[in-house]
Amino acid sequence: MESRLPSRFIEDAHSHALATLPLADTVDFADADRGFIGRLSPCVITAADGRVVWNNDEYDFLTGDAPASVHPSLWRQSQLCARQGLYEVVDGIYQVRGLDISNATFVESDTGVIVIDPLVSTETAAAALALYRAHRGDRPVVAVVYTHSHVDHFGGVLGVTTQADVDAGRVPILAPEGFLEHAVAENVYAGTAMARRAAYMYGAALDRGRQGQVGCGLGQVPSAGEVAIIPPTVHITSTGQTECVDGVQIEFQMAPGTEAPAEMHFYFPRYRALCMAENATHNLHNLVTLRGAVVRDPHAWSGYLTEAIDTFVDRSDVVFASHHWPIWGRDRVREYLSLQRDLYAYLHDQTLRLLNQGYTGIEIAENFELPPALRNAWHCHGYYGSVSHNVKAIYQRYLGWFDGNPGRLWQHPPEAAAPRYVEAMGGVDRVVELARTAFESGDYRWAATLLDHAVFADETHSGARELYADTLEQLAYGAENATWRNFFLSGATELRVANFGTPTRTASPTLLGQLSPEQLFDAMAININGPQAWDLDLAMDVTFADTGRNYRLTLRNGVLVYRRGAADPATAGVTITLAEKARLLTLLAGDRDSPGLQISGDPQQLAALVAVLDRPDPGFNIVTP
Repeated sequence: MESRLPSRFIEDAHSHALATLPLADTVDFADADRGFIGRLSPCVITAADGRVVWNNDEYDFLTGDAPASVHPSLWRQSQLCARQGLYEVVDGIYQVRGLDISNATFVESDTGVIVIDPLVSTETAAAALALYRAHRGDRPVVAVVYTHSHVDHFGGVLGVTTQADVDAGRVPILAPEGFLEHAVAENVYAGTAMARRAAYMYGAALDRGRQGQVGCGLGQVPSAGEVAIIPPTVHITSTGQTECVDGVQIEFQMAPGTEAPAEMHFYFPRYRALCMAENATHNLHNLVTLRGAVVRDPHAWSGYLTEAIDTFVDRSDVVFASHHWPIWGRDRVREYLSLQRDLYAYLHDQTLRLLNQGYTGIEIAENFELPPALRNAWHCHGYYGSVSHNVKAIYQRYLGWFDGNPGRLWQHPPEAAAPRYVEAMGGVDRVVELARTAFESGDYRWAATLLDHAVFADETHSGARELYADTLEQLAYGAENATWRNFFLSGATELRVANFGTPTRTASPTLLGQLSPEQLFDAMAININGPQAWDLDLAMDVTFADTGRNYRLTLRNGVLVYRRGAADPATAGVTITLAEKARLLTLLAGDRDSPGLQISGDPQQLAALVAVLDRPDPGFNIVTP
């Protein structure tokens, strides 16, 4: 099955968008190009084994007017995000943009440089630092700042410093309170499911091009190199806290529970520059991502933006963030942050107003309109988050998944519902016929609904799969939101070709190595196959020799419970002594022969526990049963 061209319905929708978008406002292009110093050429970054982990040159097609296969607003955003190189923010602060999904920022200090957010991968971070040094001199890295706990803001840390330099105190790592716990937990507890869905969200497996992936709105795509982490050595715990790093004063503002559970803003008095992390970028962000996450708090988000405006703007000549390009001038900074604040506050307040009038999340989302000032500001457009799924997220945050209608309280899952719907409509061929009528009339949303049932009733029906792929493709062409586009195109690709699995992984060995023993045991508990473990009654002591800590683990009723306490061989079926925490990871992976492990008591208890640990599936189906 091959891709189809955009239909006349998509072309008409784009023509309408062109007539209503504020295209005369081109300030973003001037801002995105301001301070340009030099680019990486070619912008292709490889790992030590020669594997390409970043290729920004793939986006060279993003020139000229938008084709009919891309929403003109998204085309504009992708053109801006694809710009790459070293840029001066102000004299003394520089950003490398376009070498990963996020920005690396370099703040010059008395004797070296402070690195803010070292990208996703070791390789891209090293390339960003090399590009900075090529133009600004071989300044040593004297500190690293993690703005928040998402992997695109710490994963490349080994590309800019070493664990040895951090351990020796030569390079402090500054991060908000709770950073490490959230950074490692997000990539482990639900990490497999998130990563699989992220493959759809970012379109990493899709071809780049006018009918393919054009970016993700926040940037182009995450890099695919080595992900690492070095734990913070300086914890920012309160708003108003100041730190002096190699002669540079930094004033901090805590912003937990916003775009990330651990996040902070900060201000550089020397440079009159404000960093807003990822809480004010050139798009509407996500309140819950399509890959999955805990729902974020838009009320707190808007409140922290107000606090930042009141605390820093009168002293700021520029605001920059972990994605996109800066804004210069105090009045423009105030207007920008105020509109961003109003965006999240309006979504929150109006959703609550309407749900208290009895509207459901899907009903609110369908008819929600932003006020003109927000609608006409490019940086409030939904390229990454969307009004539609953010409104549903707010509804979910306050009222949960159930909309209150008892007829929807106990619905069949798709595999059970689909055959019933298909039978009621006269069989799968009739459903496909109805879907084709909807497709040919431009009602792609209804066609997708019908074909979803058809494919879940008979996933081998070639007519249903082909039409479903064509339908998702048209929905992609019409989407202003990049992650929606990528989801639609990914579904079409898997219907036409095959399940592409999870192209990138973030749960790297170095990241897993930072899990606390409690988090490791939580991860084990999550993976217990409950039904298989119903009849097991196990008790074991796990002792970490390097710390002297012991944990009693019990498995009863399919539930793994752990408590810290003294070892008691008399009541433990088996005692496991590990040289260090990392040895537990290798043990669970099946390694019982390497050094660093002692087992006393009944080894069959350990074998029974390992036998009921499920392995997550990184290639589970999404668009098919």
